[in-house]
Amino acid sequence: MTDRKAQLAANLAQVEERIASSCAAAGRKREEVTLIVVTKTYPASDVRILHELGVRHVAENRDQDAAPKATACADLSLTWHFVGQLQTNKVRSVTSYADIVQSVDRAKLVTTLSAAAVRGERELGCLIQVALDAESAARGGVAPDGVEELAVAIGAAPGLRLDGLMAVAPLAGEYAGRQRAAFDRLMEISSRLRAGHPAANMVSAGMSGDLEDAVAAGATHVRVGTAVLGVRPRLG
Repeated sequence: MTDRKAQLAANLAQVEERIASSCAAAGRKREEVTLIVVTKTYPASDVRILHELGVRHVAENRDQDAAPKATACADLSLTWHFVGQLQTNKVRSVTSYADIVQSVDRAKLVTTLSAAAVRGERELGCLIQVALDAESAARGGVAPDGVEELAVAIGAAPGLRLDGLMAVAPLAGEYAGRQRAAFDRLMEISSRLRAGHPAANMVSAGMSGDLEDAVAAGATHVRVGTAVLGVRPRLG
């Protein structure tokens, strides 16, 4: 086993233990939570090692990094998640490799994604990114009271599938330092969404520093980068 593979295997084992312990503490089954490894800034070689180690869900946040990486790993059985803020001029590229876009936050993006998915003869899963407070809106996301309108638009759009919600715990505002409260709020919004859209049951929340709070609240997917891949040295 190479040094890098051994390092990633050890990191994955630690993250797996954290998820399993969190599930047990919350009275949940381990299989209720899917680990998505955020591979942004890391090379395709790491994605290949992760696949060897059993990872099947990976995420990227920049198309210029993701597109060549997805091409280099096209022979692997992976589900690719796009989690970054998505500009409409990148949509055609993103829909060529992404299976799920987790950052849908406006009607114009729904229209553009739909057109690209139809053109590429693909079905694209969509998560509505929720801005849990005004402070977090700058990082993308729709306000909670705008979720239903966007859900209806996605549900009616050819080539798109409404899978659920995504959010990032706010760094400022009323939820600053209160990740569990933020994720509880997201679950309330999810419950309301599922009343009218029962299949939209995916909730993507929690990262390396707060995955326990997300699992405790009821998240179905956690997005973990640093805890698996390490802190990438700054260039220069």
